[in-house]
Parts: sequence; C-alpha cells; structure tokens
Amino acid sequence: MLPLARHEDPIVAVATASGRGAVGIVRVSGTSLASLVAAICGRALTPRQATYTPFLDRAGAAIDHGLAIYFPAPNSYTGEDVVELQAHGGPVVLQLLLARCLEAGGEHDDASGRERVPHLRIAGPGEFTERAFLNDKLDLAQAEAVADLIDASTEAAARSAARSLDGAFSREIDALAEALIELRLLVEATLDFPEEEIDFLVSADAQGRLARATAGVDAVLLRARQGALLRDGIRVVLAGQPNVGKSSLLNALAGAELAIVTATPGTTRDKVAQTIQIEGVPVHVVDTAGLRDATDEVERIGVARTWAEIDGADAIVFLHDLTRLGDTDYESGEAAIAARLPARLVDGGRLVHLYNKLDLRRSASVDDGLVVSALTGEGLEALRARLLELAGWQSAPEGLFIARARHVHALQRARRHLELAAAHGERGNAALELLAEELRLAHDALAEITGAFTSDDLLGAIFGRFCIGK
Repeated sequence: MLPLARHEDPIVAVATASGRGAVGIVRVSGTSLASLVAAICGRALTPRQATYTPFLDRAGAAIDHGLAIYFPAPNSYTGEDVVELQAHGGPVVLQLLLARCLEAGGEHDDASGRERVPHLRIAGPGEFTERAFLNDKLDLAQAEAVADLIDASTEAAARSAARSLDGAFSREIDALAEALIELRLLVEATLDFPEEEIDFLVSADAQGRLARATAGVDAVLLRARQGALLRDGIRVVLAGQPNVGKSSLLNALAGAELAIVTATPGTTRDKVAQTIQIEGVPVHVVDTAGLRDATDEVERIGVARTWAEIDGADAIVFLHDLTRLGDTDYESGEAAIAARLPARLVDGGRLVHLYNKLDLRRSASVDDGLVVSALTGEGLEALRARLLELAGWQSAPEGLFIARARHVHALQRARRHLELAAAHGERGNAALELLAEELRLAHDALAEITGAFTSDDLLGAIFGRFCIGK
C-alpha cells in the first residue's frame, strides 16, 4: 500500500485495456483539477456533462478530438475531482495524451507566474479504487467486487460480483455486525453494573440473540463459500496412461478441438488447459502428458510436469481405457500411477476414476467410477455432475454474491468465536469477561470483510492485484 501522504498526489493512468480500440480513456483523480482541464481542453467543462473538445498539447495544437467529462469532488468515483478524457483508442494517441497530462503539471500562469496545474504522477495498480475506499465511496468488499466483476469468467460470476458491488454482501455483514454490537452492549452493561438486581442478559434474551447471530453467520458463510467457488472455480487435472483419451475428453468437455488427438501414444507432451463452466462454476481442466516410464527426454519432461500438475490439483480425473482392462502390462501401469497419487486427494475423496471408450466396449461394467465415451459424449453429463459435487456446489442460492477466500476465512473465525461465546454464556456471570472478549473478536472478524477494521498490509495486497487505471 502507498504511504498515506502519496494519496494526496493527483494521479493519471490509461483506464482502458492495452491495444487498439474504438475508444480509449485517460483518467485523472486529485484535488483542484480545473486548471488541468483548462490546460488540456482549453476551456472549462460543465460538471458531469460530456463535452466534445480538442485535447491540446503545450503549443495549443490538437493531439486528438474526443469527449471530456469532469466530476468535481465529492461526487465522483474516487471522492476527489475526476477527469476522464475519451479519445480514439490507438496506443500512440493515448500515450501522447497521458504524457501531456504529466507534462502539464507545474505549468505556470503567464500573467502571475504562479504554478496553476498540479503535478501528476502515474497511478499505481488499483489506486483509483483504493482512493474510493479511503474516501468512503466503497467499502472493502465492494472494492474487491470491482476487480471480481472485471475478472469474472462466467455469467453467474459476473452477476454475483455485480450484486457484491451493489452492496448486497456488505449489507448482510453490516446486519450481523450490528447484532453483535447490541450483544456486546448488553454484556458490557452487566459487567458495569454487577450488583443490580436486573440481569440484562436474561431480560434481553442474550442467549437467543447469540443463537440467531450464529445462525445468521452460518447462512452467510454458506453463500460466501458458493460465491468464492464462482470466483475461483476448481482445478481438475486429467491423468492416466498414454492413449486413454485425456485429450479427447478435454475436447469433448470444452466443445472445441483444443488438444491434438492421434493414435500414437505420447502425443501430448505438455499440459493443455481450458476453463469450462458447469452451471456457472468455472472448472479449470488441465490435460497432461500420459504417465509411463518415458525414454524420450522431451516426454520425460512432460511426465514430470504432469506430476507437478497433479500435486497442485483440487481434483483428479484418473482415466482408464476400457479396451485394455485385463492386459497385464496395462494393469501394472495403472497400479504404479495409483500408488503415486497424492494422499490428500485420494483420502479426501477428490479422485474420480473415469473409464473411457465406452463406444468400443459396450459390455464393460465397473464398480469404482464412471463410464464415458469421449468420442460420442455418452456419460459426460454424469461426469459434469460429479465435478460439481467435488467442487462443493449446491446449486445457486437466490441472491448469491461473489466472495473471496479471505471473506470465507473471516466468517469461519467469527463463527468459531461465537461458538466459544455461547459456551462462556452457559457459565453465567462467572465468565462474562470471556464472553465479552469472544464477541469482540467475532465482531472484529466481520469488520475485516468490509474494511472497518483492516491492516495496511492487507489493503496493499488487495489493491496491488488490480489493473492499472482501475
């Protein structure tokens, strides 16, 4: 995160993606930008109104003609003065316009000789949104939703991110936090007046309130887990011996010819990855080199990379060839692969045995997995359903919002502290201070989600992953 003093600097960046496009935007944020507007546009702008104007260089010649919009503080995205210059989307034009904004900083008034345009610097990643957070235009969960909306890989993820950006997630967290504040006040009142005849906790049904707050956290946690799944998806590695149909399966799942398929064993030498979506959930499928004792140096490297992919997978689809079942050499290779699969996946139920080539052996029956034909598509729906089950998807609850792993972890911590608070509450007034402390810790965990209580290091990690200009 940038030092707080640097947040007073006016900043500028190209806000559109690199490359050519019909329109490109240069965005500026800071204080007292009216003088910059005059230097670039040669005129004042009506606030919040698009104005067609030339963008002028230092000599007064037009760099380009486009739309300029001026948003005076505090009614802007960042809460500061914001200027957006919408020019033609050529990279050279945008770089000239960016350079002109930087060059204009420090220009002096010809009559008075005083500096009239503030010095600008290039914005850091996510700095516009970071300023929106620091100026209370967005809370932290909403700010993260900006990046999640940009990065969404499925329609369901985009819609859920839009709900979070609109504040749906934050409102639920705020409601939970408000309930905990009321509980904390009751506990503190009992601590402050221990000799009063009135038991504040009993009269206010503190135990019932605590149970309802815990149930509320459980409900939000369930949807947060589903929202995190929509954002991050699951990484599935296709593994097996050469020529069992891994590449054909990837092509069938993706609905496109992504991987080369031949009858020659060892055709796939390196991983081929593709993200597909199943009911809106991103599934990152990785096709890998066939596992065997390779003699070719290139194939040995491919096999080593396959094992590296398996080690980092969320789930493994272990492909078997129905037409080779019973073959001694083939079965020996199957056993060797099974012996090396990570225990965390095998014991954790993250392994799917998939028997392929049903179109060539109709009479096959298995009792430890699924049967498919990557060629005809038979059995693929059952595989998709199994992958969703492995991911933990429980169908989209109504009003699902996007969430991140840190949100889930914060809610889990809050849930744990509420469990401990309930245990202390059952001990009566003897454990009131412990009850109060657990409620405080639960409240702090919820506050981290929206940024009401957040470390500078966390902010730096979050906004440092944003794109420049956002």
